[in-house]
Amino acid sequence: MQVPALDHRNSFAQQLFAPLPARYDRLAEILSFGQNGRWRRAMVDHLAPGSGIPAADRVVLDVAAGTAGVSLQIAERTGAKVIGIDLTEQMLRQGARNVTAAGADDRVSLINGRAEQLPLADASVDALTFTYLLRYVSDPQATLTELARVVRPGGTVASLEFNVPPSQFWRFWWRAYTWLVLPLGGLITGGRQWYEVGRFLGPSIAGHYRRYPIEWTVRAWHQAGLQNVGYAVMSLGGGLVMWGTRAGG
Repeated sequence: MQVPALDHRNSFAQQLFAPLPARYDRLAEILSFGQNGRWRRAMVDHLAPGSGIPAADRVVLDVAAGTAGVSLQIAERTGAKVIGIDLTEQMLRQGARNVTAAGADDRVSLINGRAEQLPLADASVDALTFTYLLRYVSDPQATLTELARVVRPGGTVASLEFNVPPSQFWRFWWRAYTWLVLPLGGLITGGRQWYEVGRFLGPSIAGHYRRYPIEWTVRAWHQAGLQNVGYAVMSLGGGLVMWGTRAGG
């Protein structure tokens, strides 16, 4: 399948993540002090049995699937079939190896594509997740609308994004970590490519929330056709888990 033409943010994301797959999962946990995994579990909690996705014949779309960590967790915890989609082929190749190693080839399939132009029909999946996505798209509102389009009425959407701590005290330490410690830690543990990621993250996250604060994001979810939107600020404000349901169910 040929991916639609990329815009400048898509191209930047590909260049940033293409060198990272081999050590992505391990270093993501080290550099986040284990919080990345905790945040993922909190997001998937909204899809777990008892939240509407227990049946083996249900389908969940995992957008920005990367190395398939979330896709595998969804399949294991919900029993659903999972389609993972990501822009970067190198990440998907590592994801495919992870899926095979987990013995989940019959439950998780991975495809290359853009969140802004999903290769799925309207209302074709029962739930959808997306992870660390909105900073890499040119139009977050249009992207949210496209994500909601493929979810059946009443289906769940859940997301995980980085966040800027609301407390001035913790924001100071978050800024010191993301601007100074994270780039150095990335360089020591992962080399030049992880240094570039570390150097990029802090300014990228702060810039995104200056333009699109949480209140804007909640409104954007509603405008995309989602209802019962809620969110939880995680780990003193470093992470943001959000959820809602597709209107019309």
